[in-house]
This record gives sequence, C-alpha cells and structure tokens, in this order.
Amino acid sequence: MNREEALSYVREILPAKRYIHTLGVVETAKALAESIGEDAEKAELAAILHDMAKYQSRDKLKQIIIDQNLDMRLLDFHHELWHGPVAAHLAKAELGIESEEVLLAIRYHTTGRANMTKLEQIVYLADYIEPGRKFPGVEKVREIAYTDFDKAMRKAVKQSILFLIEKKQRVFPDSLDCYNDLMLQKEKLKYERN
Repeated sequence: MNREEALSYVREILPAKRYIHTLGVVETAKALAESIGEDAEKAELAAILHDMAKYQSRDKLKQIIIDQNLDMRLLDFHHELWHGPVAAHLAKAELGIESEEVLLAIRYHTTGRANMTKLEQIVYLADYIEPGRKFPGVEKVREIAYTDFDKAMRKAVKQSILFLIEKKQRVFPDSLDCYNDLMLQKEKLKYERN
C-alpha cells in the first residue's frame, strides 16, 4: 500500500478533524525521521494508519482484542488505549501491511513500550507534538524534538504519565516500562561518556 492509497483509505473512515490530525502526524513523522536518519516512508505509512481503528465501537475493539488474543491487559485499562493494537492487527489483516516495523509503530503509538525502535518512537512523538496539539508542555517538547530527539521522547512519555497520574487514572504497564527503559538508556549513555 502506498502513501496515496493509505491516505485515501483513512480519509474515508476518519472524521475530518481526525484526518487533519493524521496529516499533522504524517508530516511530523516524516520530518522527525529525516532529522534522525530513519526511513521516512515507513514513518509516513505508520503515521497515516496509526488511528485507523480509533472510531470503531468499543464493543468491536474489545472483540478484536479477545478474538486475536492481543494484550488482554488492555481490557482493564481505558478504552483509548485499545485502538493502537487493533489498528496494527487491521493494517495487517485487512490492508496487507507486512512490515513488522510499521505494525509495531502503529501498535505502540499510544502506550509506548520498553525497547522501542526509532520508528516506534518517531510515530509516538509525532502523535504527541503534531501542530494541532495544544496542551501544557507540548511546545517545550516541540522545541527540542529536532535537536535532541531522545530528550524529547523522554519528556513526552514523562508528561503523558504525569497527566494520567494527575487525572487519577491508572498507567498502563507498557508506558511505565517505556519510561524506565528510556531513562536506563540515558543513564547508559551518560556512563559511556564518562
């Protein structure tokens, strides 16, 4: 599936506002990929499809999670987390996307996880900082995303977790694992430099 086919597909299934968000994520993902020397085409494809399941009914999302034996822990957390793993499944099953890198970037764009690839991080960060996002702290992350990608990623994950804690919501374990892994990578890098 090429870029234009994917855009045409999501244009048909997403509300106009979410499609505009998607375009922002696509352009941001492409720019981030180019800034750190990653595959811009894969970043674009994952960004285009990242929210393809967002407007499925909760019942349908739940049923796909159960039927496909996706991470069952998802069902114990807010339904907003469900669309990433379901989108990855649908991208493969219905659209024929075979790139495991692209599928993982779609799957983990909301929760993150430990040992994320750069492509996964690009889509996560692009979704967080795309131009349409307006919330406290996003500008700070945008400012550093192209000069210190790793720092921007750590800051985005940290702010996401703090937001959930402030709202008295539970934090999905993969998100905590993501934060811990990013901090561990930072510590290793600091140790290697000394």
